[in-house]
Amino acid sequence: MLRSLTIRDFVIVDRLELEFGAGFGALTGETGAGKSILLDALGLALGGRGDATMVRAGCERAEVAAEFDAPDAEAFTCWLQEQGLGADDGGLILRRTIDAGGRSRGWINGSTVTLAQLRAAGEWLADIHGQHAHHALLRAEAQRALLDARAGAGPLAAEVAGLHREWQRLARLHREAEADSAGSARERELLGWQLRELEELAFDAGEWDELNAEHSRLGHAAGLIEGADETLAALGEGDLAVCSSLRHLGGRIAALAGYDPGLGDVRELLTAAAIQADEALHALRRYRDRLELDPLRLRAVEARIAAVLDTARKYRVAPHELPELQRQWQLRLETLEATADPARLAAAEAGARRAFEDAAGRLTAARQPAAQRLSAEITAAMQTLAMAGGRFEVALRPCEPTAHGLEVVEFQVAANAGQALHGMAKVASGGELSRIGLAIQVMVSRDSAVPTLIFDEVDVGIGGRVAEIVGTLLARLGRDRQVLCVTHLPQVAARADWQWRIAKLERGGETLSEVTPLDADGRIDEIARMLGGVKITATTREHAAEMLGRDAPGRA
Repeated sequence: MLRSLTIRDFVIVDRLELEFGAGFGALTGETGAGKSILLDALGLALGGRGDATMVRAGCERAEVAAEFDAPDAEAFTCWLQEQGLGADDGGLILRRTIDAGGRSRGWINGSTVTLAQLRAAGEWLADIHGQHAHHALLRAEAQRALLDARAGAGPLAAEVAGLHREWQRLARLHREAEADSAGSARERELLGWQLRELEELAFDAGEWDELNAEHSRLGHAAGLIEGADETLAALGEGDLAVCSSLRHLGGRIAALAGYDPGLGDVRELLTAAAIQADEALHALRRYRDRLELDPLRLRAVEARIAAVLDTARKYRVAPHELPELQRQWQLRLETLEATADPARLAAAEAGARRAFEDAAGRLTAARQPAAQRLSAEITAAMQTLAMAGGRFEVALRPCEPTAHGLEVVEFQVAANAGQALHGMAKVASGGELSRIGLAIQVMVSRDSAVPTLIFDEVDVGIGGRVAEIVGTLLARLGRDRQVLCVTHLPQVAARADWQWRIAKLERGGETLSEVTPLDADGRIDEIARMLGGVKITATTREHAAEMLGRDAPGRA
């Protein structure tokens, strides 16, 4: 579960250090007080999107750190090991910063990580349901993804999509082969001739630098020989040769250093110079021994350079680009040869289609029981959410093969008894959509292995008895895992195991957000505020205490 959340200079939060408890916790307060900002900060630590607008005005950077209990799952432990990360004392700290320029950095247990790694870790730790999540359920892709996740068919759905792409690729090649066999033959002939020319040239990019270096050396061989001989004479011949002079001078200074140690540095420098001069002399002699005038080799190198340049000009590329051009032509020729036999392509296309249909059939078989279970569960939940007689159904309508399988997934609903089922996007009102969406989110979360569930004002559009039922549903979820809920409904907040009040305050001309953990009396006051608005009466406080299952303070 989420142990703690530390926030620095984030939007209107200057500094917060929050310790979280188990069970169901409610975050309440006036609109605009910063309730959702806390969840935005947590989302940032979990790898969510961030930008410079999240940095509090006048500050250099925003920082968020969230500490979790590490999930006791072998797959998660393996993932940590693969990433070179570890859990400290069973805990995991995700940290994220964003500076005023919008640059972002992330860490897990002190090790720098990418945002992709933060997101991957976050998927194991917490699941955030936003206040507009139910609107996403109107989209066909969201409905399909939810059903596949419920069926545990996500990897199979990805496999089906890949097989469909391969089938379509082969079908396109087959069509192209049948439509332009003559043009393909002409292009294959031309490519074959061009490739043979490059193969006969047998040129590689590394050879070009070597050819130019050898040409420069052979072309200036006379000057190199003359210069080497002159330098050898100066270094090693005669009484005034540099090497002999340095050794003599070094010996002279060494003798004088016996009288004055101050000459020690000069002696060392002369000794080093003499050694380096000797090494230069020997190296130059070896170089000179290899030098020779070779007009025949020079002409051969010049001919080779000319052949490479002619070929490069012919195909309008730089000499060092010829090998890459040859590789591209070879790939193109292989593609054309693969499409040169329509019968072979037809067989490959048929095989790809069979593979797709087999996988798509297995996907359908996985979706059908999951659709039936989800339909029954959401229909049952609707009866408790003031939609008695309503029905929900996950319809699987057969369609032409697509990357998503052999059927269209559609969520259908009948809000009242006796009504026909229709697509959810067409018939559900705002309040009905909120209730159905909340039921789906709760049902899906119930089966999730994620230890922390977060609901951000998902109870918008409901009230009264339905709100009390929603609070009961969230409280039941809180028995098995940690549940956090931002809510404006007293019926929901009253069912929480613990409650925080978020409020805005003015300090030093700034508007900041403040979080206050509420004790028993504080909860009565906050629930009363949520019930009664501006003027809170004794009756309102009694009602709040009754909702919380305790007497109001001061009562006998």
